[in-house]
Amino acid sequence: MGDLKELRATSERRWEELQKAERTIYIGAASCGHAAGVVKVQSAIESFVPEEEGKITIVEVGCFGMCSFEPMVYIQIDGNHPVVYGNQTADSVVSLLDETLNKKSYPTEGLLGVLGKGFNGLPSIYDHPMIKPQKRIILENVGIIDPTNIEHYLARGGFSGLEKAMEKKPEEVIAIVKESGLRGRGGAGFPTGLKWQFCADEKSDRKYIICNADEGDPGAFMDRSVLEGDPFRVIEGLIIGGYAMGANFGYIYVRKEYPLAILRLHIAIRDCQEQGLLGENILGSGFDLNLEIMEGAGAFVCGEETAMIASIMGKRGMPSPRPPFPAQKGLWGHPTNINNVKTLASIPAIMREGAGWFNSTGTEGTKGTAVFALTGKLQNSGLVEVPMGTTLREIIFDIGGGMVEGKHFKAVQTGGPSGGCLPESALDYKVDFESLKEAGTIMGSGGMIVMDEDTCIVDVAHYFLSFTQDESCGKCSPCRIGTKQMLDILTKIKSGDGTREDLEELSIVAWTVQNGSLCALGQTAPNPVSSTLRYFMEEYDEHIDLGKCRAKVCKPIIQYSIDEVKCIGCGACQKRCPVSAITETDRRVTAVKGSKNVIRTISPETCIRCGLCIETCPSSVSAISKISPLLNQKGGSEDPIGGGGA
Repeated sequence: MGDLKELRATSERRWEELQKAERTIYIGAASCGHAAGVVKVQSAIESFVPEEEGKITIVEVGCFGMCSFEPMVYIQIDGNHPVVYGNQTADSVVSLLDETLNKKSYPTEGLLGVLGKGFNGLPSIYDHPMIKPQKRIILENVGIIDPTNIEHYLARGGFSGLEKAMEKKPEEVIAIVKESGLRGRGGAGFPTGLKWQFCADEKSDRKYIICNADEGDPGAFMDRSVLEGDPFRVIEGLIIGGYAMGANFGYIYVRKEYPLAILRLHIAIRDCQEQGLLGENILGSGFDLNLEIMEGAGAFVCGEETAMIASIMGKRGMPSPRPPFPAQKGLWGHPTNINNVKTLASIPAIMREGAGWFNSTGTEGTKGTAVFALTGKLQNSGLVEVPMGTTLREIIFDIGGGMVEGKHFKAVQTGGPSGGCLPESALDYKVDFESLKEAGTIMGSGGMIVMDEDTCIVDVAHYFLSFTQDESCGKCSPCRIGTKQMLDILTKIKSGDGTREDLEELSIVAWTVQNGSLCALGQTAPNPVSSTLRYFMEEYDEHIDLGKCRAKVCKPIIQYSIDEVKCIGCGACQKRCPVSAITETDRRVTAVKGSKNVIRTISPETCIRCGLCIETCPSSVSAISKISPLLNQKGGSEDPIGGGGA
């Protein structure tokens, strides 16, 4: 431990020097930043030459969580706290650097706040509406440190939890984790300390510990962001867990679609090995742990423990019946423990601060914090961490900033394709395992997708069920056959051909799949359907009884129509149509007095409902809209629910 203490002292000194540097620029260089164009921004920064002489230090950091504001740049001058600016471009950042580095002034455009205590009238970013309600435990370093620099992690208290753990007996470490009340953050919510105890109790000459980073939910990026922004923290959690359970071999199972996370994990593992934090005789304790990265092929089912174990062993990723549980007989027949990224990332803080500190946050049954990937039709999308017990309303409207473009909230889905959709009446439910289960959904691994009035709830159920049906391994018939039957029924309803009997059959098959499937993929696959039937039955009724898609999303029961009164005869829609479904008529336009232009019409038989005509029609005209022509065939009025425009 002496070497680590010396390294920590050096790290703290260098970190302090960095904080006091005259010119330091931090760049949000996670996947969200790259997607938003941070490479061009960084090139512009590197090419910038200040008028005054002096070195500029550039530090790449992870995602601070404010993804909708990427690319983000933090400017630190003369030892002050970094000032954060969002939505930067290659052009805007040059102007920003000129103002801040040369003229020593802070523009207000793009300003998000100071990364610390505010100064000179500048607000702290921690007072930003998106950040203020949060409590960052798992994310305490993400977006602040260079994830490839072990000194940054050490300077922020890294590996002090490991030091404290190794001063105790393994059973004492497990007792602390139990007392903390930490439950698995992968979705099941099983008590982590109890899970560790099961593996520790098994007698074997070889045990394994695995980090489950096979994040496959559509719209989810929590685990990826943690691995990209603070990989040392996850590794520290793995070492503590391995020590507590007596596991000397470990894997991080991460999907191959996360190349940046994989790269930074490789760097972190290498640095830990060089500093004696991995390998033999860690910190002189006599405990050994060898850690490897296993890149998954992207199968959603491999997020299930036994399927993941099969995949690591080179077999097809398919679940196995339990018992025996992995803690009894897992990887290559040996006791194995598997924890999610966020579970392991919670462990260092628990060991460092104590069980009482951790369980003072949260609800009676769910302690600590929850990390969500907040996405969808809302103002502020990104990565958020809130105390358990925070309501959905607070997350969506306070942190997320509410809906975009003044749209009305329709639903929120938690738990990814295995979760359910909740309406506005459920927004005051608290975020914890029990409350969300009562509401008809699950917390899952932390995906949260917000939908507005332009979303068809039947289409949403169809989309997520098509995902789970496609990802089913096919091993058990309830999942293999049942999800296909449910998908066929939903397809029929979306096409306007559904019947009341279809709804009854849909409920029966959903119950069968939920109760008869082997693993959690099948057991939770019906959740999007069951929850939407519970809360949004009126939309199913409209599709079946009226042939009506109120959001005008279901292509088989909508048509595109040109309003002859509004049309100016410009012909832009006809030129853009990819299937020549738009043709001229013999009628002249009336929208433009004296015009010789002719009105166009859309052939419903040829139209593929791609929507390009609506995008092309001048916004000042908006002559093209969607209608529901099946209404008249089913006895309904032309537009009983309203909202005909695109």
